[in-house]
Amino acid sequence: MASSGTRASSHGASSHVEVALPLPLFRTFTYRVDGPLPPPGTRVLVPFQRGERIGWVVGPGDPSGIRGIRPILDVLEREPSVPVALMELARWMAAYYVTPLGVVLRSMVPSVLSDASRDHLTLTPEGAAAQAMGSPESTPRARELLATLAGRGGTATVSALRRELGKGSPWNAVRELTSRGLVEHEMEPPRGPTLKIRKVVRVRHPAPDLMERESLFRRASRQQECFELLETTEGARELAILTGEDGFSRSVVTGLEEKGLVVVEEEELLRDPFQGREAPGPPPKFDLIPAQAVAVASLVAGLDRATPAPFLLHGITGSGKTLVYIHLLKEVVEKRNCTAIVLVPEIALTPQTVGRFRAWFGEKVAVLHSALSDGERYDEWRQLRSGEKRIVVGARSALFAPLPDLGAIVVDEEHDGSYKQSEAPRYQARDLAVLRAHREGAVCVLGSATPSLESWRNAESGKFTLLSLPERATGASLPAVEVVDLRTLRKGDGRTGRAETVLSPRLVEAVQTRLELGQQGILLLNRRGYASFVQCRGCGEVTECPHCSVSLTFHRGRKRLLCHHCRHEEPAPQRCPRCGDTDLSYRGMGTEQVERIVFETFPTARIARMDVDTTGGKWAHAEILGRVERREVDLLLGTQMIAKGLDFPNVTLVGVINADVGLHLPDFRASERTFQLLSQVAGRAGRGALGGEVIVQTSVPDHYAIQAALRHDYEGFARRELKERTEPRYPPHLRLANVVVSSPDPELAAAGAEKAVAWLRRLIPAGTVPAGTGPAGTGPAGREDEATHGEVEVVGPAPCPIERLHGRWRWHFFLRTPSPAALGRLLDLLVREHSPDPGDVRISVDRDPVALL
Repeated sequence: MASSGTRASSHGASSHVEVALPLPLFRTFTYRVDGPLPPPGTRVLVPFQRGERIGWVVGPGDPSGIRGIRPILDVLEREPSVPVALMELARWMAAYYVTPLGVVLRSMVPSVLSDASRDHLTLTPEGAAAQAMGSPESTPRARELLATLAGRGGTATVSALRRELGKGSPWNAVRELTSRGLVEHEMEPPRGPTLKIRKVVRVRHPAPDLMERESLFRRASRQQECFELLETTEGARELAILTGEDGFSRSVVTGLEEKGLVVVEEEELLRDPFQGREAPGPPPKFDLIPAQAVAVASLVAGLDRATPAPFLLHGITGSGKTLVYIHLLKEVVEKRNCTAIVLVPEIALTPQTVGRFRAWFGEKVAVLHSALSDGERYDEWRQLRSGEKRIVVGARSALFAPLPDLGAIVVDEEHDGSYKQSEAPRYQARDLAVLRAHREGAVCVLGSATPSLESWRNAESGKFTLLSLPERATGASLPAVEVVDLRTLRKGDGRTGRAETVLSPRLVEAVQTRLELGQQGILLLNRRGYASFVQCRGCGEVTECPHCSVSLTFHRGRKRLLCHHCRHEEPAPQRCPRCGDTDLSYRGMGTEQVERIVFETFPTARIARMDVDTTGGKWAHAEILGRVERREVDLLLGTQMIAKGLDFPNVTLVGVINADVGLHLPDFRASERTFQLLSQVAGRAGRGALGGEVIVQTSVPDHYAIQAALRHDYEGFARRELKERTEPRYPPHLRLANVVVSSPDPELAAAGAEKAVAWLRRLIPAGTVPAGTGPAGTGPAGREDEATHGEVEVVGPAPCPIERLHGRWRWHFFLRTPSPAALGRLLDLLVREHSPDPGDVRISVDRDPVALL
């Protein structure tokens, strides 16, 4: 273990702890504790370098041989924010995903609990003068920082300047400028979580009788009115309401205080993410169909086992998986007084899902997702930790809710790629749900109409218990699916216009029929914006992102070009920046363009668009879906967020504008994702008594993924896709890690990747590596890998498909092996012991990746 001091001979007997800090460092730090030893999982404020950091106690510390150990500055909580079970899960994640423990712990708690000190820079008058003269005596990096600081009004945080400057650490330049007096450096300590406080006016008891009132109030009629109003509101009222809508001045309340009739008190007000939202009505009465009853009985029986095997609930779209979840949770929460976690893949699903569970379980339900404010997330988290709320519904981070007596974890739409975290720790929430349930003796159920091939393989091998819902709960049939061949449409007779290639005559006819019948439709295109890129017709120039190897997407509503990776944006050009030509072509198609064409084709239709650009507000998803549910929308157009989990009986048509988006990406999961998306969106149609149909427009109608989606044939697709992944071998037939080496310098990135691969190949010259000496590997079933060694294949390196992202050039290589333990050992050695060349070179590890771009 590292420490906050230096090695010496020995120390006397005093209390020390190891603290994990949320930094990219694979070590903990030893600190002295002058009071009682805080238990593991407790947040503490500690000195670190020139500032202060918040970290977590992870265990007792060994002071032997350390000189100058610094003390903990403050213990920030009485009850650990990371309970024992989550601390053990964090240690497993740190080992499996090769991530520092402090970074893992930070991902488990609300962001307000892991704040850091902030470094502020201010331009001095001397610095302003030097900047005006070009600061010729400064290094290029210092000049750049000085100019950026001046452009920000003379003050900024170091982290903000780092983001704007890019290209590595700015601290050398900061030290150079501060030593010369050109900038001032100040540090702001970490901020703790804030509580929402309100002032309440309360009547003191006993209240005065009639005779006393006449003496007390005399000419103070407003005071008397205010006091009598308080008596009618159970003796208390919020001060802001009294001085606002009630119309009393603050001096009236002060007068009552001086008379000793009332007291003004501060009390905490828990922030409610549902405030202003209509409360859900009573839950609908549905009887379980036989297949649902069998599934519920199996899940409830699992509650009686010490360590139940995970369940895979494979149910076709509309088969009533949510009702199965609800009956399981009624047993868990109401009969056994335990708690439960319900994971949903995207914020888009949360409003409907939360509404369903709130209808059944009322105020016991909390919600956790990224659209909440920091304060709302913190208050919901605290109520879960205290046991006041018993069920949490949310996206992947809700898995880390500090629930006591955990009884069940539900992972809805378990196949969805958004369960994979894209930044360190790059965890797969589905797999961690299985592991957490296994460790805490809870039932874990993974539900999907199109399970991931990993889960399906686990069910076939017996690691998961397979439960099936082969029929729709209403008795309705799956909708018929029809294909429109875009190749034939584009050939046509030479007179086909742009609108006809977006909305085929067959799709236009189907939409018109639904509009005439008063029914609703869904149109899917999994690409947002108006045009994928802008190209000059004169010279062929395409406007690209200055930080990424991608073209900028044109957003017509904002009149801006945007990068969907790094969020760079710039005004839409009026002329070509290369040749000056004004003849610009807008190529490719996004939801904005489809929306315009749909408006022009169906001018009387009520249309709503649902994508990232229209759902920025906290409840924007709920508002759009609420309009659809109230039948205020005829056509719902959107990206993949409209394809899963939505249940609207009046939707009788689904149109897929272009099924080929994403099918030909250089990624081994491209076919699987296409099949899942098409199957899921097709399942939105025909859920009521009206029936439904699906029209899929594609240029590759014979592709096996599209053919299987047309037949609603999951098992047929799974057999074909599993066969496709046997040569070359890809998951689920083996384990995979994607290692990315990046640098602002393209040559450093390439050399760094080559060096890392050469180092690994020297380490395993025979193609094998001992598996028993490193961190144990577990798979999605949470089972320990029993292999003692395994063959590890190094593939690459090569440039990433998107070669440059966020200003960094990227090369990658794969590690493939049947042994999770062998893979874990190699990755641990690579991250801890391999030394890249000098310069800004980073190595990031993505274990069990869901995408390789």
